[in-house]
Amino acid sequence: MSDPYQLLSTIDSPADLRRLPRERLPQLADELREFVLHSVSRTGGHLSSNLGTVELTIALHYAFNTPDDRIVWDVGHQSYPHKILTGRRDAMDRLRQADGISGFPRRCESEYDVFGTAHSSTSISAALGMAVASRNQGHARRQHIAVIGDGSMSAGMAFEALNNAGVMRDTNLIVILNDNEMSISPPVGALHRHLTKLMSGRFYATARRVGQKMLDPVPPLREFARKFEEHAKGMLGPGTIFEEFGFNYLGPIDGHDIDTLVSTLANLRERSGPQFLHVVTRKGAGYKLAEADPILYHGPGKFDPVRGIVKTSLPSKPTYTQVFGDWICDMAAKDERLVGITPAMREGSGLVKFEQQFPQRYFDVGIAEQHAVTFAAGIACEGAKPVVAIYSTFLQRAYDQLIHDVALQNLDVTFAIDRAGLVGADGATHAGNYDYAFLRCIPNMVVMAPADEAECRRMLTTAYDYAGPAAVRYPRGSGTGVAVDAGLEPIALGRGEVRRQSTAAAGERIAILAFGSMVAPALGAAEQLDATVANMRFVKPLDVALVRELAESHDAIVTVEEGAIMGGAGSAITEALAALGIVRPVLQLGLPDRFIDHGEQAALLAGCGLDAAGIARSVRERFGTRVRLARVAGSV
Repeated sequence: MSDPYQLLSTIDSPADLRRLPRERLPQLADELREFVLHSVSRTGGHLSSNLGTVELTIALHYAFNTPDDRIVWDVGHQSYPHKILTGRRDAMDRLRQADGISGFPRRCESEYDVFGTAHSSTSISAALGMAVASRNQGHARRQHIAVIGDGSMSAGMAFEALNNAGVMRDTNLIVILNDNEMSISPPVGALHRHLTKLMSGRFYATARRVGQKMLDPVPPLREFARKFEEHAKGMLGPGTIFEEFGFNYLGPIDGHDIDTLVSTLANLRERSGPQFLHVVTRKGAGYKLAEADPILYHGPGKFDPVRGIVKTSLPSKPTYTQVFGDWICDMAAKDERLVGITPAMREGSGLVKFEQQFPQRYFDVGIAEQHAVTFAAGIACEGAKPVVAIYSTFLQRAYDQLIHDVALQNLDVTFAIDRAGLVGADGATHAGNYDYAFLRCIPNMVVMAPADEAECRRMLTTAYDYAGPAAVRYPRGSGTGVAVDAGLEPIALGRGEVRRQSTAAAGERIAILAFGSMVAPALGAAEQLDATVANMRFVKPLDVALVRELAESHDAIVTVEEGAIMGGAGSAITEALAALGIVRPVLQLGLPDRFIDHGEQAALLAGCGLDAAGIARSVRERFGTRVRLARVAGSV
């Protein structure tokens, strides 16, 4: 049986690639696409976007002298072909797994990963910074290339960078717009509509074909028409937008025509000043199933590439995302003031059904988190009730808006914060480890964390009923599997509950104060330790009365949270104890003060000591194997 990667197997670096005759590049593209498909089918990961950039990646490394020439991949969803061509082909079988390579570019992983990315719209800023530094350091011929998708162009940061770059005529910056008409969810916004209407619309293509047919018999007129066409395209096409920013615009060109790509990029390599190349690609290109449904194949798990992704019946335990999706539909049916907002995460945030049922009250604002939050604030000003569905890691991007535009004005905005805590294979760039800490310090905020799916639904109602900014943060995946009531009953604001009561004698009593996803493992640890477990529910307002009661009736306090240990929920407990004047030994457990790499979610939590066994072990190490404590003044 012949080697399906006969040519690809000889490429261990871009230097090897650049030694190939140009006519062999299409064969390499075919092999690389096949390798990406079969590799991702075995590990899971981002597929559609990577299939769409195979030819572009080859052409970039062929035309430019990487890594001396810098390539910055915006987001990084499309960087697998880049990884394969830069010496990591054999490492792809451990992609996004513990001790394996990342699914995103990482500076520590390869000299070819010149900038770490995973959040959108950062590439132009980073590449411009590199270009300025290179200019100042005398690297006059070095090129700096930002590859950014059309979805990422909707973010304000991209336009801030374009605005800055356009006046820097003496820097070598090339922006490549990878226009595949997709981000993760279907694309939205005026820019996308403009690109699609003018460059993919029937009017331009039809007019061009008719003009050619009419003028073909008259060569002088045909040449005149060609020049007029170019002039008209300049007036009508998207290039006028970017040229107004000070860029030299070229395109659009076919992103799957490798010969044209190489020629165009080779020409750009010799130019200086801000250059803008518009490349049109197809997400999922070369794999018909992904071409037909690029959303389904955006980030699949393991699958059979022959059969494709087989949709199975719903799992017995609903995910927290599904709980939210059901809740927002039910609440919208009850209250016509509700509107749902997402920054380009319709599927991920569970809003597909909401959009179908309430299209006039659904708003996908594109990859624009800052705008999403202030947009919600404006809606709240007029008496409507916005619900912002957003990942924890993406809410970080709108922190000023959260403080200045929502909380400072005490506006009635509900935040449904998904992917809180560790997120598994996506790793540190997408982990929602910091929301406890950055939310609880904001005046007027209410911050909740459900122990299970049923409590999540009730907390969402509590947040919605609260006349001010309120957040419910919940983890990726499923909870404990408790039945979820179909009602819309809230819970008492700022009230926790005791889930397990210790029977230990005086001097041995431990109280574990657990938040959100850590209630279940805390209960498991408590069975080994005979400890009391409180489901604290609220980080803010904290149930201070319950904290006092447990501190006065127990000999030591343990706090457990799936969040950053510094400044988080455990810190709220120690601050409360200090304010109450109660001195007890306190053990704070949470995510350590370091970035936690990618891997399987449960294994990562266990590695941080946040499973039942780890919690019990930490308590015994701190307080002794018998968990016997002298009832004397301890330290907080």
